[in-house]
Amino acid sequence: MKQYLELLKDIRDNGIWKDDRTGTWVRGLFGMQAKYDLKNWFPLVTTKKTFLRWIVVELIWLIRWETNIKYLVDRDVHIWDEWPFQNYIDSNWLSESFPKYSDVWFEEKTNFIEKIKSLPADDQFVVEYWDLGPVYWHQWRNFNSEWVDQLKNAIEQIKKNPTNRRIIVSAWNPAQIDKMLLPPCHAFFQFNVDTTNKELNLQLYQRSADMFLWVPFNIASYATLLLLIAKITWYKAWTFTHTLWDAHIYNNHIDQVNLQLSRDPLPLPELKILKDIKTLEDLEWLEWNDFELVNYKNHERITAPVAV
Repeated sequence: MKQYLELLKDIRDNGIWKDDRTGTWVRGLFGMQAKYDLKNWFPLVTTKKTFLRWIVVELIWLIRWETNIKYLVDRDVHIWDEWPFQNYIDSNWLSESFPKYSDVWFEEKTNFIEKIKSLPADDQFVVEYWDLGPVYWHQWRNFNSEWVDQLKNAIEQIKKNPTNRRIIVSAWNPAQIDKMLLPPCHAFFQFNVDTTNKELNLQLYQRSADMFLWVPFNIASYATLLLLIAKITWYKAWTFTHTLWDAHIYNNHIDQVNLQLSRDPLPLPELKILKDIKTLEDLEWLEWNDFELVNYKNHERITAPVAV
C-alpha cells in the first residue's frame, strides 16, 4: 500500500488549505492516481486496522441497490449513520438541542441506531429518516429511476463485447442530485478487458476523496468489486486504478495522518471468495462469512471524526 501512503504524504506536505462544505477546512491536491495490483494480494491498508467486514457488507448492500441503512445497521455496520441522523436533526429543528459532534449528539445517535434495529424495514420512521435517496447503488441498478441496470449491462458487455470501451457504470446523475442525501463521491467506474491474457481491470473516478478516513475503504471496496465481477465473468482480476479528483485531508485528521505515516507498511493479505458465484443475482445474496481474509497483519486502529 505504498502508493496510498505516498499520496497521503504528498497531500500533507504539499496540499493547499481551503474551506469546504462541512466547515472543517481541508488540505488537498487535484488530480491524483494510484494503481493497485490484485494478482498476488489484496490492497487493504495495514498502517492502521481497516475493517474489511464493514467494507464487504456495504458493497453487497450497494449491489443489492438498497438505499436504506437498516440493512447495514442490522449487521452492525455503521459507515453511513451520521448522514441520515444529521438529516433527522436538521429536519426537526433539533440542532440547538443536539449540537453536531457534542456528547449529547453522539448519545442521541446511538439511541437512533438502536431504534432502527428494533423496527421493521417498512416502518414509517425508518423509511422517512434513514433512507438516503437515489444514491450510488440506486443509480447503478436503476439509473434515473428508469430501470436502467448499468451493473447488469456492464457484466453482459464484459462477457459478450469485451473490447467495448464503454463499459461504464455512473453513480453521478445530475437529474437526481438534489434528491440524494449525499451526492456520490466515487462518481463512476469503468471496466477494461485484456482478452489476450484473460484479465479484467477496473478504474474508479472519485470526485471527492477523504484520504485518511474513507479512501482506504474505497480502495478495498472496489478491489473486492473487481474480484467479484472477474469471478462471474471468468476473468482474472488484475489491476485496480484509482483516479482522485479532489484528494484531501481534513484539518482534524492531520495528527492521525502523521501517526499513520510514521508506521511501516506490513505485507498485504489475500481475500478469498468462498462461495460459488456465477451470476449478478448470486452477488446480491452474499454475506460476510462467504469471504475469508488471509494473513492480514496490521497496526493498531486510528480513530478520527467524520465530517458530515
